[in-house]
Amino acid sequence: MRYLAILGRQPDISLAELSALFSRVSLVSNNMATFSSDTEPSIARLGGTLKLAVPLSEAPLDYLISLPEGKITLGVSDYSPHASARKAQGEALKLKKILTRHGRSVRVVENKTAAISTATSLHNGLSGSKTNKIELILNNKEWWRVIGVQDIDAYARRDQARPARDAKVGMLPPKLAQILINLCGPLPEGSRILDPFCGTGVVLQEALLMGYSAYGTDLNPRMIDYTRKNLEWLRENELSPSRGHSEATAEKQGASPVTTGASDPSPRSGSIHLSEGDATNFSWEEPIDAVACECYLGQPMSQPPVEIKLKSEKQECSSIILGFLKNLSSQIKSGTPVVVAIPAWLRPDGSYHRMNLVDEIKDMGYNVTSNSRRGLLYYREGQIVARDIIILRKK
Repeated sequence: MRYLAILGRQPDISLAELSALFSRVSLVSNNMATFSSDTEPSIARLGGTLKLAVPLSEAPLDYLISLPEGKITLGVSDYSPHASARKAQGEALKLKKILTRHGRSVRVVENKTAAISTATSLHNGLSGSKTNKIELILNNKEWWRVIGVQDIDAYARRDQARPARDAKVGMLPPKLAQILINLCGPLPEGSRILDPFCGTGVVLQEALLMGYSAYGTDLNPRMIDYTRKNLEWLRENELSPSRGHSEATAEKQGASPVTTGASDPSPRSGSIHLSEGDATNFSWEEPIDAVACECYLGQPMSQPPVEIKLKSEKQECSSIILGFLKNLSSQIKSGTPVVVAIPAWLRPDGSYHRMNLVDEIKDMGYNVTSNSRRGLLYYREGQIVARDIIILRKK
């Protein structure tokens, strides 16, 4: 089946995520890509995708007329070159006029821009559920029907409602945590995801919600305690983006407890294991099916560092990250994916200074992707310390 993805604000990362999971991925424009999948993907598991759509196999009017009885809520997003809010709204109103002649009641969602925003689509229920609330996408005379919209409210809950937070160690967005896991490629359900710098547990949280097992370690015992509290909160609140309420409830009732430091040689789907340990010398327990983490990013900064400060930060981060990767290399099997976010620093000219560890990493027994050489930088406008995503695989 062919799908259309509307990409997030950093389309190179969104495209890399899709390419890691699906076949025949093709960039349509700077914010759209198509791909193929034998099964319908869940947008709740794709951190870098704002909307998912399928081709409309018939004319838009024929499709809308065939909808079940009842009021239709319709939105039209136009992603064509030179599109405008006026043109998109005109298409929607034209369809409404004809549908009204056929006796259908139609409400058109207002276009403030050519493409309806994710928030507007979500809050108007145009998210692809089996109702008469529909969003159609037009791109160069080709029509698509939206089947999923990124649930920004769910991401906000998982980010802001967790009981244990620490601004000093940084705020890893749940979207980025999903992306890091997905860049590992397709993984069987129940695969064990290791985060050796687990912090407050965001990567482990997203791993559990995606149907994997979570294995976290951190040098700071306070972070292990924070992770434990956050994952217990997750269990209690059933915040599952990819499974229904009944499935989440069943998992909660039969869920394994959060274990700290105890042996878990045969983890099952949804199991959690936490240990205090230094990633540069810790001995992890098997199995490790994939590694996804945000490494040490250095000290928080409020402005671009001067050269001498940049040099010292880079040396400290390099020592920790390379020490970790060297230690990890001897403990994982050939073919194990390793996706890490490492720091890059904003310079006065607006560019980012990368660590350029690729050659040293390769010498440790890892294959390095072409994306890692070019760089996948995740950042907000003006952010001092960005995240440079490196995709590796054990030789």
